Amino acid sequence: MSRAMNLTLDEAEVVALCEKFAVTISVTEPLPTGGTHLVCVREEGAELMRVKFKNHLVAGPVRRFPFYRDRGPW
Repeated sequence: MSRAMNLTLDEAEVVALCEKFAVTISVTEPLPTGGTHLVCVREEGAELMRVKFKNHLVAGPVRRFPFYRDRGPW
């Protein structure tokens, strides 16, 4: 099972609900069309949050911001 999910909620709501249910977040990322990409540290946490967020899950492919890497002088 994947630890990642896309949600229609904003980042602050996602973080608050994960804290409420003691689920550790690996990373959150805003989505260009609104909403949040959430990756939980553990599969068990992701499964719990899928149940809690069932009405806010985005089905199907989601466009994300391209990865930006600073190509400094190193």
